[in-house]
Amino acid sequence: MDAQLRSMLNETEQALLRSVQPRELKRLDEDALTELHDRIRRARNKYSKLYRRRASDRVTSDRTRSRASAANAKAARKAEGFEDALAKVSERLAQVAAAAAEELKAERLAAARRAPVATTAPTAKKATGRATSSKSKSTTRTPASEKKRASTKASNK
Repeated sequence: MDAQLRSMLNETEQALLRSVQPRELKRLDEDALTELHDRIRRARNKYSKLYRRRASDRVTSDRTRSRASAANAKAARKAEGFEDALAKVSERLAQVAAAAAEELKAERLAAARRAPVATTAPTAKKATGRATSSKSKSTTRTPASEKKRASTKASNK
């Protein structure tokens, strides 16, 4: 953060940009980085909207966009500062999220390796001599099958 930008910001905005220092970012976990990302994005959006709104209001009186935007350099500079900070936080958040995803993937693979593998039982013969398989008998319950069961049960009273 340069001195010119620092002089434009209030204390809370300065603290927000100080939290983007690499040493500070390394201490944050994924949830804290997400929260910081949201706070910086809101600040960037605030100053971007403010810059565009003021510039559009001044275009009619100044007759040119270049003079209207020059009058709003302070809001534009703040928006750029927060945009740079947002890029840094986004990059760090992506790194942390990728590491967490890899860790979760490793945990799931390890759990899958530890779990016993279910073996399929050989098909059994009924008294009628036909082989039954688990695929031939549907055990899923759908709303239609529940309705059919209920109506069959009610008609057999």
